Amino acid sequence: MSQSLIAALQNPALFPHPVEHFQVIETHISWVLLTGAYVYKMKKPVNFGFLDFTSLPAREHFCNEELRLNQRLTQDLYLEVLPITGSVEAPQIGGTGEAIEYVLKMRQFPQDGLLSTLQANGELTTAQIDEMARQIAEFHLHAPRVPVDHPLGTPDAVMAPVTQNFEQISPFLTEKTDIIQLEALQAWADASFERLKPLLEERKKDGFIRECHGDIHLGNATLIDGKVVIFDCIEFNEPFRKTDVYADIAFLAMDLEDRGLRVHSRRLISQYLEQTGDYSGLELLNFYKAYRALVRAKVALFSLSPDADAVHRGTTMRQYRNYANLAESYSAIPSQFLAITHGVSAVGKSHVAMRLVEALGAIRLRSDVERKRQFADKADLYADDVSVATYDRLHQLASVVLHAGLPVVIDATYLKRAQREGAANVAEATGTPLLILDCSAPQAVIEGWLEQRQAENQDPSDATLAVIEAQQTSREPLTAEELLSSKHVETNISSDLDGLVAHIRQCLPGL
Repeated sequence: MSQSLIAALQNPALFPHPVEHFQVIETHISWVLLTGAYVYKMKKPVNFGFLDFTSLPAREHFCNEELRLNQRLTQDLYLEVLPITGSVEAPQIGGTGEAIEYVLKMRQFPQDGLLSTLQANGELTTAQIDEMARQIAEFHLHAPRVPVDHPLGTPDAVMAPVTQNFEQISPFLTEKTDIIQLEALQAWADASFERLKPLLEERKKDGFIRECHGDIHLGNATLIDGKVVIFDCIEFNEPFRKTDVYADIAFLAMDLEDRGLRVHSRRLISQYLEQTGDYSGLELLNFYKAYRALVRAKVALFSLSPDADAVHRGTTMRQYRNYANLAESYSAIPSQFLAITHGVSAVGKSHVAMRLVEALGAIRLRSDVERKRQFADKADLYADDVSVATYDRLHQLASVVLHAGLPVVIDATYLKRAQREGAANVAEATGTPLLILDCSAPQAVIEGWLEQRQAENQDPSDATLAVIEAQQTSREPLTAEELLSSKHVETNISSDLDGLVAHIRQCLPGL
């Protein structure tokens, strides 16, 4: 019935708006009818196990769920669910009488605005990545929590689809190297699960299993009126959607890395964490990224039929191996370091720190962000007791990130010897190399950057020129011993930043 209905709906007289043209896009679960201004999406009467659209009430229900869930991240994109009445031969959209089908009406947008298209054309910007990080963080912070007594989100529920991946991939593999790699990945996943099980239990108890998106990648994000819009969440399967927020953000991180955008992925995660403060779950990131990569590897193999020709099989196996190799990369033990910036406000420390995020995969911790996160109600955010507590918090978070296996760069002034000693204690306790990034710039440059920052009003720092002058007067210089662990950086000279990255890579070849 559905194909005949889709054909009958291609009649401009049926629509309460002008129709520029008709175009039908078919997926394995939907028909999508494009009209120029609006899109009408109809679900197919199919059952794939993970979804069941075989009954009309189910299709109506999931149309309404798709509307409800996607309106959380979009505005005026998902509009309404409409009944199709009349008959297959003479349908009416939104008419009276008994419904024979349901469609979801959406605003149509140009396909060339998809972030996947922009990326393919080399037009994806860091500003768009930052906007996605901000939107997803805000979405996760306010997403409904899955009740503690709900079966989803328990350690066993998390591990079940991970195990299923290996069970479903294995029958497709015939070459010894592929089989050995899969076995090693499964052993790593099993060992990681046992190690992470207490954290997974804690995440469940603390409410980090939430009603997420479930399918965030560049193909499900677009530019509308110059703004990034994330759409097409999973409405048909609760386990895909009701998950740890880290599983949600990990999909996008993996998608970026699959596209060769490791710099963007690192920036995404660091920016996301600055918004959420959810550093305690960071140890789960690679586990979930590997899971997501193997889901895509599995889906690639599912396209193989027993009678597939050599060309199709070769192309599919290349796709599979790319994803399997990506998953394997997440099992590697990274080189770690703890870097701290040293310099007055507006000297360019945040820019230096972000360079280490993008180039070396560090997680950036910012004193201005953590200060406001902890002491938003304080009248004087720069009082001595607030500063002491802020640095203590930064050092606690650094320990958490290092324990998760990732390098850290702390973006703070570190003008006092006691503050630097606190960071040195973290490095010593974790067996991590410490690097002091001694940041400087001409006074005129500092004042120019401060003026620009104040005009844009987007930086978390509230430091003024008076604060900077006080910092310059009261700063305690690096000791002879500290100088041995320091690297001077002229922040207004790009070659100095390149030299810094090269210096760290030379000292830590695993990066």
